[in-house]
Amino acid sequence: MIYDKRIETMPREELRELQLIRLKKIVTFAYEKIPFYKQKYAKARFHPTHIRRLDDIKRIPFTEKSDLRDNYPYGLLSVPTTQLSRIHASSGTSGKPTVVCYTKDDMRVWTNCCARLAASAGVHSSDIVQVSFGYGLFTGALGMHQGCEKLGAAIIPASSGNTERQIMLMKDLQTTVLVSTPSYALHIGEMLEKLGYDIRDFKLRIGLFGSEASTEAMHAEIKRKLNIFTNDNYGLSELIGPGVSGECLAKCGMHINEDHFYPELLNSDTLQDAAEGEYGELVLTTLTKFGMPVIRYRTKDITSLDYGRCACGRTTVRMSKLRGRVDDMLIIRGVNVFPSQIEGVLLNMPEVGGQYEIIVTRDNYMDRLEVVVEVADGSLLTDFEKLNKLRDKIKHNLKTILQIDVVVKLAEPLSLKRYEGKSQRVHDNRDLSK
Repeated sequence: MIYDKRIETMPREELRELQLIRLKKIVTFAYEKIPFYKQKYAKARFHPTHIRRLDDIKRIPFTEKSDLRDNYPYGLLSVPTTQLSRIHASSGTSGKPTVVCYTKDDMRVWTNCCARLAASAGVHSSDIVQVSFGYGLFTGALGMHQGCEKLGAAIIPASSGNTERQIMLMKDLQTTVLVSTPSYALHIGEMLEKLGYDIRDFKLRIGLFGSEASTEAMHAEIKRKLNIFTNDNYGLSELIGPGVSGECLAKCGMHINEDHFYPELLNSDTLQDAAEGEYGELVLTTLTKFGMPVIRYRTKDITSLDYGRCACGRTTVRMSKLRGRVDDMLIIRGVNVFPSQIEGVLLNMPEVGGQYEIIVTRDNYMDRLEVVVEVADGSLLTDFEKLNKLRDKIKHNLKTILQIDVVVKLAEPLSLKRYEGKSQRVHDNRDLSK
């Protein structure tokens, strides 16, 4: 299903014309209404009149997360707080949260963007959608809630946690669509098996997953456990929340809502354009969010872009699954390691479970990478020979991909910590100041 056929199948030349019109408008608006942008642009000797074609966006200085934190809470607002309809904030890992604000028009844009993503995954008016994100300042739950509601679907605002109750609701209320993180969906699948449920007694058919990166291997495991069509979507609280991009039924990349978000892909070291098909850092500009516009935001997310026409008929550019983050990339003994590479290896091995942890330490100036992973069959832990063979196999498979040695530890099924929201699988315990 295509939610807005006129936009989503628009010829690319027409789309670029629309983007240029909106880019000129939002840049001028931000310059005139927000002192932060006026000062930043003056320092860079940039003026909105310099935008004559889309490539001129490169003349605009970047916005980074530190800018949002430095202007906490309302320094990037273009309107008085009396004109706001919603205020959200990212959880934040340190210090103050990152605040994101919406006017009434911004809310309409956000809702329609999320409705597009849900429709592209196959959600329709007869669905019953169980939202298992935490409700609150986090944008994920309410974003997808209002998008699916816009399509006419019934919403179960289950929030996160109490997995046994989630499963009961899922069965009794005949949930057809699950909205959650992929790691929590995997946990639900594990609990279904543990509690003795038969997935054939459920009506589930679609999983709308976001908030964390995931691999095809992880999706295959979720599909096996829950018997659903798995779908990735992408967004950032700093820009709008979920609604930036999402997979269609063809599952060959996440379509970016380009009429609302202008994407660039840059080499993180040189900040020059990455070639089409190559991986680079995604930089996004909000084209239609006026309450708190964000211009040339460095997402730090690593992806690739495909501008070819999709089999679904949409012409909007597709971004690949995230390979990792510029700032989450681990450098181990001079080698760049992405957690998604490790996940891809582990989840393609039927002998191991879906949960793992990555632990990095440093001893005598030497980095040590350790992977703790659950075995799929707990009885294996009593067979020393089989256990050693599996450990050696995992080490070999990881070294083939990462090109470095990894310490592998095997754990009992269901022994590692589960997360109801975004998973925290990487623990970098190095003191990098030494």
